[in-house]
Amino acid sequence: MLLAIDIGNTNTVFALFKNDQMIGAWRCVTSVSKTADEYAAFFFGLSNVHGHKDAIDDVIISSVVPETHIHVRQFCQNYLKNVPFFVTKDILDIQVNLERPDEIGADRLVNTIAVIEHYQSPAIVIDFGTATTFDVIGAGGIYKGGAIAPGINLSVSALAQAASKLPKISIKKPEKIIGTDTVSAMQSGIYWGYVGLIEGILERTITEMGESNKVLVLATGGLAGTFKDDVRLINKVDNDLTLKGLYAIFKTLKT
Repeated sequence: MLLAIDIGNTNTVFALFKNDQMIGAWRCVTSVSKTADEYAAFFFGLSNVHGHKDAIDDVIISSVVPETHIHVRQFCQNYLKNVPFFVTKDILDIQVNLERPDEIGADRLVNTIAVIEHYQSPAIVIDFGTATTFDVIGAGGIYKGGAIAPGINLSVSALAQAASKLPKISIKKPEKIIGTDTVSAMQSGIYWGYVGLIEGILERTITEMGESNKVLVLATGGLAGTFKDDVRLINKVDNDLTLKGLYAIFKTLKT
């Protein structure tokens, strides 16, 4: 059995794979101060995990938070009796067309592998995380680059902190664009502003790619489902894309 761990800036996701099937996925808040014992308390406290803890043979990790590595590694070694494998660009059979390839986050590479394994290229992956990222996978599975925008939750927090009279709001689609009070006006600006941001970047990216009728647009991340109905260029939402990519990389390493 494989344990795949995706460490993002906001959340860390644990997923178990058995016989090519993901049997469960769970998330906790990412914290650089979380100890190996705290990871163990979370993981083994999950009711669906308890019966599988002795069946975990391998651990693969995608991480964009290097400060967590020592404690996650200790959790794997002390509690799972396993040395985890961290995904890096060097072990992936993928062409990265960037000026500084080493700067790319592991999650963006893992998503690219998932697209190659399960979907088609050319493609664009929108990942709604702490940042909203747009990753371009060209024909033949070549990673060509992309765009990074502030995540919507980050924008909401920044707005509330910078303007003393503006509250921190929940993110949801407002009934009307024209808000009639402060909260509804903020919700409209945040929601429809992000719809405009996403569509604008997608339209210009597809035009620059020169693949207007062939590009598959995939969305993943916690808020992907919130925007999918209003961003007309999104073809599919796959919230397990990164985890599928980790499993695909693991299979390649084992062959």
